[in-house]
Amino acid sequence: MAYLPNGAAERRQMLEAIGAASVEELFATIPERLRHPRLTLPEPLAEQDLVTELEHLASRNHPLGSLDSFLGAGVYRRYVPAIVRAAIARPEFYTAYTPYQAEASQGTLQTIFEFQSMICELTGMDVANASLYDGATAAAEGVMMAVAQTGRDRVVAAADLHPETLAVIRTYGRGRGVEVVTTDDVSTSVGAGDACAVVALPGFLGTVEELAPVAQAARAVGAISICSADPIACALVTPPGDLGFDITVGDGQPLGVPPSFGGPHLGFMAVRQELMRRMPGRLVGLTHDRHGRRAYTLTLQAREQHIRREKATSNICTNHALTALAATVYMARMGGAGMRRVAEISVQRAHALAGRLSALDGFELAEPARPYLWEFALLVPGDAEEFARAMRHQGIVAGLPLGRFDPDRREQLLVCCTETSTPASLNRYVEAASRFAGPVTVNR
Repeated sequence: MAYLPNGAAERRQMLEAIGAASVEELFATIPERLRHPRLTLPEPLAEQDLVTELEHLASRNHPLGSLDSFLGAGVYRRYVPAIVRAAIARPEFYTAYTPYQAEASQGTLQTIFEFQSMICELTGMDVANASLYDGATAAAEGVMMAVAQTGRDRVVAAADLHPETLAVIRTYGRGRGVEVVTTDDVSTSVGAGDACAVVALPGFLGTVEELAPVAQAARAVGAISICSADPIACALVTPPGDLGFDITVGDGQPLGVPPSFGGPHLGFMAVRQELMRRMPGRLVGLTHDRHGRRAYTLTLQAREQHIRREKATSNICTNHALTALAATVYMARMGGAGMRRVAEISVQRAHALAGRLSALDGFELAEPARPYLWEFALLVPGDAEEFARAMRHQGIVAGLPLGRFDPDRREQLLVCCTETSTPASLNRYVEAASRFAGPVTVNR
């Protein structure tokens, strides 16, 4: 924890220097009703006692590695090779602010260039940017690109997009008068007045659909097709670029970035060549200096700080360079074959667990007719929140209760398996779940 050396005398000197009588006076311009009320805190502690108390509070946190975790829903626990941590901990990367000056940041620019190249290979697209904040904002930025490109203000989105991604898209669109509608069949719903069609690979419930017809239908009416894709899924199934999509976005967290309470993540965006100049953020390019030596430079910076505001593509100001570096090192270490194997193991273990759980009385797949990858919606006996709470007491994070997103799914749990889900952990899950087996008590 930080040590603050300023005492009462120093605070008085600072207040005198700025002409304030008290600290409270500094907040006088803020209406009283908006100020935080005084907190009810215990008496101050000596430094040693305070550290002991904070350590006690911190010990209540349980890292996912200490539990059998089957939690997914957009944030995944995957194995991170040691080389990833070693690379991003190097001071020249870890302490760097931002690569404004190409002559001083060749190493950082090179890693970003390689990140862009690998994302293009992974997604089957032409051009990728230097990364965005996360998958949800990347999807929203892609939608705003489509609105600007087509001049239309209606968006058709798949109902099985991640609810939080859909919420961010709606938030972006609200200020610009963009209507967002959802449907179970995007390919038959997108029309001539729509800016874009947005789908997910896989969907929020882990299911996969035939997506090529969506890209074809969008192109037929002059709309942009957008796929929000899991990068590990792109290593296993046909990538969006090969399916004909115009824009691919997603969250790079599964690529060497641990869950970390939900952040920081990195968003990625890759597009067809024709859309390159509408991309937000930065694009690093490869060129040569006057001596013929290889050189990296920021090729595209279509934001307010660099061009006229009315021509700016977005107010995105930066990229997540450090987490993008982690993703780059991960992809370089694993390679296409390694990432495909990670996906295959995840699928195998998810299907094995789903089959064993479905054999228990009162358990069954909520979407039995739909193919899925490493996540599946499980119908449990009774309320899913209560089931998950009981499993947690046995050291198992059983999944995400879906009732928090859809009240009609309050008896369903979204269960995820990755390569970190060991056969022993699957056995423990099934053994613990069998104690709850019985007739389903909640109406479906």
